[in-house]
Amino acid sequence: MTQIKILVSDILPEAMLSSLRTQADIVRMSDVDNWSGATVCLTTAFDSVNGDLIRAFPGSLKLVSNIGAGVDKIDLETARQCEIMVCNTPVVAIDTADLTFGLILSTLRNLSFCERALRAGDWAKGANALGTSVRGKRLGIIGAGSIGSELARRANAFGMTLCYHGPNPKPALEAELAIEYHKDLQDLLNSADVVALTCPLTSSTRHMINAASLKQMKPGAFLINTGRGELVDENALVDALEKQKIAGAGLDVFENEPEVNPRLLALDNVTVTPHIGGATVECRHAIVAQALENITHYLATGEAQNRVA
Repeated sequence: MTQIKILVSDILPEAMLSSLRTQADIVRMSDVDNWSGATVCLTTAFDSVNGDLIRAFPGSLKLVSNIGAGVDKIDLETARQCEIMVCNTPVVAIDTADLTFGLILSTLRNLSFCERALRAGDWAKGANALGTSVRGKRLGIIGAGSIGSELARRANAFGMTLCYHGPNPKPALEAELAIEYHKDLQDLLNSADVVALTCPLTSSTRHMINAASLKQMKPGAFLINTGRGELVDENALVDALEKQKIAGAGLDVFENEPEVNPRLLALDNVTVTPHIGGATVECRHAIVAQALENITHYLATGEAQNRVA
């Protein structure tokens, strides 16, 4: 019987691959000469799986299993054309939703600013920096998928009112949380005190928050982004923050990460974290386990679970 062959990202440590080695031959993606006969490719959120790479895969390869929920670095259209299934690991949603609400609290309550003041020995400066309560504020969620839905549940527990925007309404979520659907993005931006981006990056969502949409936000509103950095035109955001068109921002992702716009870092009304939405021990283990389970399921059944394309 021919041994199954799996291509794996070059950046994955050997320790993650031990269970796969009991089922298949493991070939690093850089070892192009040994791709022939591979049936699965295991990638990470840091790998660029563009159209040229997908077209270079052997005809035997029928599944890309991505470690991470975001698949914006995978050319899904080319994958469909080449009849290659793509699956992801939505288990990241729980911890990312926790971080997103943490950024809401931190940004509205000026936690980063107050901590910096205290560490610098200026108790009064931090103690006199009055924040904004989340209770009673309206949270607008752009992208009510797995992360956005979990965020809505957390915000509901803190007494926030809820609305969301996306391509399709979510009747079950609306019934659970009394969350209002806005088909038009402008309606959400006009009404929300806090706007949270939890949607995927696509050609239609890139720079969805730009100079024009920032003008549509309420004066004194806050922007939170744990989706992808390119959802936001960062220069336009900095301009709005510097001119106090909006009150503040909490950002876990950046347009040109790992580089961060120095103008953002100079602002006291911005809370920043280095893309740590899923950066817990529990989540990292769960993400890898789910990606490997996606492969095991495919090898056993020929079908893809957690399929996105």
